[in-house]
Amino acid sequence: MKMGDAKPKIVIITGPTATGKSRLAIEMARDFNAEIINADSMQVYRYMNIGTAKVLEEERKGIPHHLIDIVDPDQEFNAAIYRRLAIEKIKEIYERGKRCLIVGGTGLYIRTLLGGLMRLPPGVKGVREKIQKEMEEIGLQGLYQRLKELDPEAAINIHPRDRIRITRTLEVIELTGKRFSELVRSHRFGDNLFEGLKISLFMDRGALYDRINRRTLKMIEEGLLDETKWLLKHGYGPELKSMQSIGYRHMVRVIQGEWSMDTAIRLIQRDTRRYAKRQITWFKKERNMLWIDVSDKERLRRKIEYFYEA
Repeated sequence: MKMGDAKPKIVIITGPTATGKSRLAIEMARDFNAEIINADSMQVYRYMNIGTAKVLEEERKGIPHHLIDIVDPDQEFNAAIYRRLAIEKIKEIYERGKRCLIVGGTGLYIRTLLGGLMRLPPGVKGVREKIQKEMEEIGLQGLYQRLKELDPEAAINIHPRDRIRITRTLEVIELTGKRFSELVRSHRFGDNLFEGLKISLFMDRGALYDRINRRTLKMIEEGLLDETKWLLKHGYGPELKSMQSIGYRHMVRVIQGEWSMDTAIRLIQRDTRRYAKRQITWFKKERNMLWIDVSDKERLRRKIEYFYEA
């Protein structure tokens, strides 16, 4: 199928962190002559391998992976850039006569790819300075609390330490006089270039949390601390958005002598479980999402096959 045909078909395999999306997608890609396009907001960064759980080259079984390791940790990257690059890559893959699997757990990237971008007002210096001054007075935690009061629905999808998204969301609320979540609903994300099959993998919550806990220990054993030291040594400071992510910000606290490794491990596990819970909440709100147990490979395979042949 070429991009000139009516709405090329793409399969999205998503779900909460640690469900095994990447490895299962490799099997499906091999079965359906497909290539994989990353939809994880952290795996776009170079040098951040252990903490982002990237699939190693030798584990990819010859399946091409795209939009991984494409920017440095201090470079800007967002949903708009992702959508542009992903559309270009999808076109290239289809022109080679192959199929696409979009794989990853960043719900905003998937929603933006399938439905287009929201038209939000540009930043205004005076408003941004006002929010910045408020943050200096009450701290990032206080600013996040204000966002929760103004728009609890938007706040639930933003990490309390994500300074960029917190301040931008408050700026949009200030400029439009509307809740950010209301703007999201009114947009409806209907600018759809593709016919997409959206599949969210799931597993028993207790089993998922156990897998998260074990994966955290594995990351520590593989050298997450040394990876973080390398990043800091090469000028990627703890204030960067990429370095504020789960795992790296915890290792920074260990390096700075603020936490013991045991404390960091416990908090990585806790924060990853919380992140998985937020992902599940996000995907449950997505329309036309098909939920498949991660252990039911045959059902997954049948659904993909039916989608391509229909």
